[in-house]
Amino acid sequence: MNHYSWHKNALIVFVLLLSILYALPNIFGSDLAIQVSSVDNALIVDQDLVKIKNVLKIQQIKFKSIELINQRILVRFKNKMQQLLAKDALNKALSRSYVVALNLAPSVPVWLASLGGKAMSLGLDLRGGVHFLLEVDMKAVISASMDTAYNELRVLLRKDRLYKSIKQKGNSIVIHFKRSELKDEASQLIKSELSDLVLLSNTDDLLLNIGISESVQKQAKKSALKQNITTLRNRVNELGVAEPIIQQQGLERIVVQLPGVQDTARAKEILGAVATLEFRLVDEKNDPQIAIQSGRLPIGSKLYYFKDGRPLLLKSHVITTGENITGATSGVHQENNTPMVNITLDSAGGRAMFNTTKKYLHHRMAVVFIENKVETIVKNGKTIKKRTTTRDIINAATIKGIFSSRFQVTGIDNIKEARNLALLLRAGSLSAPIEIIEERTIGPSLGSDNITKGVISILVGFILVLLFMAMRYQLFGMVANVALTLNLVMILSILSLLQATLTLPGIAGIVLTVGMAVDANVLIFERIKEEMVINRNLPKAISVGYDKALLTILDANITTLIAALILFSFGTGVIKGFAITLSIGIITSMFTAIIVSRAIINKIYSGKKLEEISI
Repeated sequence: MNHYSWHKNALIVFVLLLSILYALPNIFGSDLAIQVSSVDNALIVDQDLVKIKNVLKIQQIKFKSIELINQRILVRFKNKMQQLLAKDALNKALSRSYVVALNLAPSVPVWLASLGGKAMSLGLDLRGGVHFLLEVDMKAVISASMDTAYNELRVLLRKDRLYKSIKQKGNSIVIHFKRSELKDEASQLIKSELSDLVLLSNTDDLLLNIGISESVQKQAKKSALKQNITTLRNRVNELGVAEPIIQQQGLERIVVQLPGVQDTARAKEILGAVATLEFRLVDEKNDPQIAIQSGRLPIGSKLYYFKDGRPLLLKSHVITTGENITGATSGVHQENNTPMVNITLDSAGGRAMFNTTKKYLHHRMAVVFIENKVETIVKNGKTIKKRTTTRDIINAATIKGIFSSRFQVTGIDNIKEARNLALLLRAGSLSAPIEIIEERTIGPSLGSDNITKGVISILVGFILVLLFMAMRYQLFGMVANVALTLNLVMILSILSLLQATLTLPGIAGIVLTVGMAVDANVLIFERIKEEMVINRNLPKAISVGYDKALLTILDANITTLIAALILFSFGTGVIKGFAITLSIGIITSMFTAIIVSRAIINKIYSGKKLEEISI
């Protein structure tokens, strides 16, 4: 009656031992560390390890250990002062080909780490750092799609000279025809060749109103958001931030959390920048001053300006852009000691550059720096978003030799600008402008205080529940306390295995679970008491008490689990953290309260002639 088979008991013991094993890494804590990685993913070798070790020894900075892991050098320290001194020393000693970043390195023993044991990741509110909420300019996404559609229509209809004029008006394209039959011919051609476009309602027999289909707009927005997340992740990696959180929030927003970062100005500068390069030939046959005075530009040319205001005519054809750049590092030119960026192009970009430099040897080529910004202006009480694009010539030099995939860009104002430009080119350009609409900075001391308060809240709630159960239900209460302790261990182990990020709301979910976990045992014990009054057969009272309470426990926990899953599905950020720990806690509490506690009770009372039980 009150007996589990040996294999069921063995399974329970196995699950509990596994839980204890994977909860252990959270006991060992973390070391203050510095992580050194290569900017361009170059191979880091033992020689680099020795170099870093020598720098620290020369500066008399003590460290606990230094090791090469996954192409990153990790140096551990005993205190914050040593960590900060080491960061400054390594930044000065190492070349710009390395990224030196503050980090926290887990102190998990090697044997436990080899089994996959990892400590839980701590959220921003527990570690300190910077939180940004970014909004993607979806109007710019649709505008870019309209520009593409406009160019495609011109190319398609120009072949047969079907249209009289074509103009882009907002989110539609208006095409004017000389005859109605040409309009019909164009309509059929557009439907067959450009299926992404739709014909909008129009009463004029000589006009076609073209728009982009709703499904294509949604896909463009989705792709832009996804591309921006990828680009932001690349930029954060270039900053050297350990364990960043970059995720979508809603349809137009992105959350970026950078643990350990305190320099918000630098982070904002890199995250929000929408910058790229264009390489164009200089129009040497026409004078830019004459073009400005006449107000008419030569066919096939565009007017650009240097940063100091000097005008220059450039060819409309773009040789290559930042999209073709696969590598970029900043440096200083050996001859004139000025900042520069070393560029590496992909095969398509290299081929275009080779053909151009071969054909236009001894001609001039210009490098145009393009930057998009979104500014929020409050005018007459209304918030207006203004998007500005600057196009500055940073260099216009004579092509002195034929080159393709590797070359240098000079004419940059200072080394900081060169570093930022190299970083942005490596990480890729944003597919749509973004604006920082929310910003929070959490200091490391506040994060430490939050951890302390969170641990205290769990311990206080845990101890109070233990005392109540021990006093109210005696031996059965002690069994419930063992089950509750194992429940907490299981929650920690699952969070560690999933590498879920623990936040303050997550701690709140654990505290709530501690209170809820004993509800099942209370229901079972009270049911056993009722059965003892009805039937003096104590073993049967225990069995019936567990069996009859089971449905009530399942109903209560399943409804709570459904609510937690809804919170996880529709909530964001902190709400999800709370929902994750609550959901895990509900599942583990049912296992420990129903199965584990009964296994212990069975072990205590099985095979004995019971005249009374301690409940």
